[in-house]
Formats: sequence, C-alpha cells, structure tokens
Amino acid sequence: MTLLEARQEDRHTNAPRGAGGEDDQLRLPRLTTTVPREYVHRASLAEVFLTSCQKIGENRFSLTGQWPRAHTFFTSPDGRRHDPLQAAETMRQVGLYLAHSEFNVPLGHHFVMWDLSFTTDHDRLLIGDHPSDLTLTAVCTDPVWKGKRLSDFGVDITIWRDGESVAHGGGRFTCVSEATYRRLRGGREPVATPDRVPTQGRRGTVRGDRETGDPAEFGRTRSVDVVLRPTDKPGRWLLAPDPDHPILFDHGGDHVPGMVLMEAARQAARALLAPGYTLVPTSMSTDFCRYAEFDSPCWIEAHLLTVQQSGNLTVHVTGHQDGEHVFLAQLQGPVTAAAA
Repeated sequence: MTLLEARQEDRHTNAPRGAGGEDDQLRLPRLTTTVPREYVHRASLAEVFLTSCQKIGENRFSLTGQWPRAHTFFTSPDGRRHDPLQAAETMRQVGLYLAHSEFNVPLGHHFVMWDLSFTTDHDRLLIGDHPSDLTLTAVCTDPVWKGKRLSDFGVDITIWRDGESVAHGGGRFTCVSEATYRRLRGGREPVATPDRVPTQGRRGTVRGDRETGDPAEFGRTRSVDVVLRPTDKPGRWLLAPDPDHPILFDHGGDHVPGMVLMEAARQAARALLAPGYTLVPTSMSTDFCRYAEFDSPCWIEAHLLTVQQSGNLTVHVTGHQDGEHVFLAQLQGPVTAAAA
C-alpha cells in the first residue's frame, strides 16, 4: 500500500461523525427530547410529558414519556408518589398530540374534550431515585372524518413504567377550526388571564381579588393551588382558580380548562373529609357538558356516595353555572393521613 493509499483509507475510516453524509447521520445516537409543546397545547416545555411516538398498527401507537421526580403542582400529600391527576394530564396530551402529529389536525384548531377518565395503581405510583420513564400504548377509537380531516375521536391509553401498568384511561375529543370555534363561542375572545373571578362566597385567604379557604382543607399546601372558595352551604364551593397560576393556566383561553375542573372535583372531594385526612383519587371519571365561563359564578357541589370496607370512598362532584351542568365527576380512592 502506498503512502497516498494509506492516507486515503485513514480519512475514510476515521471521518468524524456528523460530517454530513448519510452514513454519518445513521451513526448519530438518538437523544431524548420532548415532543413539540405546540402539539400538546402547552406553553412551557417543562409541562410536556411526552417524548416520542411510533405508529404500530391501524390507529394504534406506542409513545414514550417521562414524569419528573418532583413537580410544583402534581404532587401527592406525602410527596412519595406521583399524582394520579398527572396521569390524566398525560392522557390529555396524548389525545392532542396524536390528532396533530398522526391525523394532521392543523395547529390552531381547537379541541372540545367531552370526557376524560383514568384508573391508577396506587402502589405503582411510588417515586424512585430517578425520573419515571414511561411507555404508553394508545388506540384511537371510533374516528369521525369530515372529508380528509379528523373531526371527532376517542382514545384508549395505558401507561407503563418498568414493564408494569400504572394507569389506564382515555377520553373523547372533537376538533374544530378557529372559525367554527369562534362561532361556537359567540364571539368570545381568547384571554391570557381573566381580570378577576366572580366574588360571591364567604371570605377566606385573600389573594388580590381572589379568596380561598385554608389550603389544608382542600389537600393543598399553598393557597395559590386552591381553586375553590368556601360558601355558607356545606358541600358547596365557588370555583375560584388563580388566573395567574403557571400550571393550571399555562396558555391563554376564553374558558376555564377541563383540567382545572378535574382539580376542583378532587379538592371538593377532599374538603368533605375530616381535618388531617385526604382522599387519593386513584380513579376518576369526568363528563364535560359545557364550557365553564370566567364571567359567571360556577358552583361546585360534592357528596359522598359509598364507603367500602377497604376504606375506599366514592364521591360524586358536579359543577353548575347559570343553572346548567358544566361537568359531572365521580372519584374513588383510599383515605390517608394528610402530610404534616
């Protein structure tokens, strides 16, 4: 071999990776990142829980995701487990992501979430010594098409961690264009944050125009996370979320988000209990009937349905606004001692 031939071979075998050739690109490691935040309707990258998606069959998909070891809002009373409502938020993100990325629903379209339910395994939500890497299987059910555009669909989701199922559930969504949504909303314009919430209800902790009760009464440690205001009627509260909350109001809108209503149901169920105890909603089923508006009082009511020998409770929660149902929710789970 001549010196020239040896030099040419050395250049070939030791070419730096990423130099631009196709073979070089194939050797690059696949790194973990989140899916585009726009596809799950989140403004903050920190609130995106999905990391990848692969189609594995007709309307069947395998996704990956991650839950952090600690979250500023999705947290359990003892801090040792992932919050079951984080599973619900992850499922909401799956529905929106699949619609945009796999079924070509354009960005800018709006989604009506008609229902969302989940069941979790309480023991498998324990937080380990590293973030929880997730595998999700999702099946889109009963899709409805308008021409070539997906207009309505259901999604059935299972969330796995370390080969074990930690949650199962899903929901149903309708996709509408911006023009159609504006007609449905009667000309209401999106807002970054509403100026104030309705002020009826007895006084509690005051934060600007917003009054709340003792956070511990609702299973919370911070008043900013409380979305209910006490009233003089037992088992009845006024919906009063903080419009500046960085998680609950992560992006603008012209109505109260569905996840806020699910949090209101959780807090109402907790408020039925005696001090020092909290309800862990290991399962929850929610039907959304109409939009919850910012400019009219929305009343949340809860009552206990059953108490099982195991200590699990079932609580029924409803939201009413202007004499009409906004949502209906049923929660079930064990009662545990609240964190000190």
